[in-house]
Amino acid sequence: MPTLTRRDALRNLFFTAAGSTIVAPALTRCSQNMRQKPNIVLIYTDDQGYGDMSALNPDSKFQTPNMDRIGHEGIIFRDGHCSDTVCTPSRYSLLTGRYSWRSSLKKGVLRAEGDCLIPNDRLTLASMLRSQGYNTAMIGKWHLRMEFPGDKGMRDWSQPITDGPTEKGFDYFYGIAASMNYGMLTYIENDRITEIPSMWTRKKLDKSIYQHGSTYYRLMPPYDAEQQQPGDIEVAPGFIDSKALEVFADKTVDYIDEVADDAKSGTPFFVYMPLTSPHLPHCTGEDFIGKSNMGAYGDFMMETDYRVGQVLDALDRQGLTDNTLVIFSSDNGAETNYHDQLANYQHASNGVYRGGKRDIYEGGHRVPFVMRWPGVIQHGSQCDTPVCQSDIMATLADILQVDLPKNSGEDSFSLLPLMAGASNIEREPIIHHSARGYFAIRDGKWKLNMFLGSGGSLPPVFVKPKPGEPPFELYDMENDYREMTNVYREHPDIVARLTEKITKIVQDGRSTPGPVQSNDGVDWWPELTWIEE
Repeated sequence: MPTLTRRDALRNLFFTAAGSTIVAPALTRCSQNMRQKPNIVLIYTDDQGYGDMSALNPDSKFQTPNMDRIGHEGIIFRDGHCSDTVCTPSRYSLLTGRYSWRSSLKKGVLRAEGDCLIPNDRLTLASMLRSQGYNTAMIGKWHLRMEFPGDKGMRDWSQPITDGPTEKGFDYFYGIAASMNYGMLTYIENDRITEIPSMWTRKKLDKSIYQHGSTYYRLMPPYDAEQQQPGDIEVAPGFIDSKALEVFADKTVDYIDEVADDAKSGTPFFVYMPLTSPHLPHCTGEDFIGKSNMGAYGDFMMETDYRVGQVLDALDRQGLTDNTLVIFSSDNGAETNYHDQLANYQHASNGVYRGGKRDIYEGGHRVPFVMRWPGVIQHGSQCDTPVCQSDIMATLADILQVDLPKNSGEDSFSLLPLMAGASNIEREPIIHHSARGYFAIRDGKWKLNMFLGSGGSLPPVFVKPKPGEPPFELYDMENDYREMTNVYREHPDIVARLTEKITKIVQDGRSTPGPVQSNDGVDWWPELTWIEE
């Protein structure tokens, strides 16, 4: 298949007059099947490493047949990336098509309560799709902040929650505010809680399970009637951490059943299902305990896969599979306890890659990324082109023939040509970003990690250069995908070119063609160490 630019692909897909252009069979098939707007299901796991999907890891110690099914019946993006290595910023980019470091959040994550990172006037996947006649729903973990009524311990739950998903384009929301360890632990439906969080809990530790990574904990009952510590989490008496995946899957299936007739009648739906697994606490449902022979983590992953299967089964049962685009990915790489899983069970959650969650190395941001759309995406497709979750915005816009506003989707490139069978797309480099605010740029086979040391502590797996050695790291990802041999000195021209490109992408406020946009907040911050203040 030839390399297609975005404009060429769209022309072939949508505007080919009969007999006027020779169109590849895959693109012809794509055009024919896109006459009806597809339903869209976006499933997003939390801290799932590249090696935690068995289709991507032949040595996996557990199987993920439902996740694998999406890839085997569609396309596997083998070089697919989240935009950051922790959850809040990745979710921002996924929903907006804009790198999170352009927002007010320059590094790290947010807690549960406060002003939402996405302002109401910014286009999201949900608001774009709603404008095109979609029913839109989110079921799962938000973690972009929302405003609770009153102060901690003194809430007025007669008042609504504000600045949440229903103000960002979702017609319906059912889920929790953030990661469980950040509270508030009660289910929220639209802008109201389903049960008053009248009790208190905290991490209940068991340090015997993980020795090298994050400490294992649970947030389960018994709960306290009074707050014991400043960091205690507000919790509803009926909230059980090990039931969350079951609740999210059941609610998603119920929603699909409710809107199925509308979908068959021409009103499609968009469901965003961000799960809480396998993020700590590894709170596996009772029916899955001991299933993996790989401890709590393996059991939790097997339950996660089962919940994905429930959603796929609902699409099958309702006869919606053929006209539904299913997208599956993870918000960042595996938590640091992947060291223990490797030592104790010989399972590599980060696959063959270096590092994990929070790191700028591949294990931090190269994640499972698969799509299925029967009749458009050919079964068993694989793609080695580097792609990013921020690209989903432009992809859906292209499918629906929506022109994105100039101040929306600033870092989003359409993947539709790749989905239709093209071998490559024309795009600017991908910018990777770590929890500590460090940058990397990926352009073709080259990846430049921008370490200069003056922007805070170095990443935990960074090896300090010897005197006289370069502070940057340049890797040839075709021949050194494990990022073990720094070839910075051998290629000063490539370093200079990539440095120039990342500088322009940062300063222009966008990586896509279009007018220059402003980044939010300050023009320069400490992690931009290669740019003069």
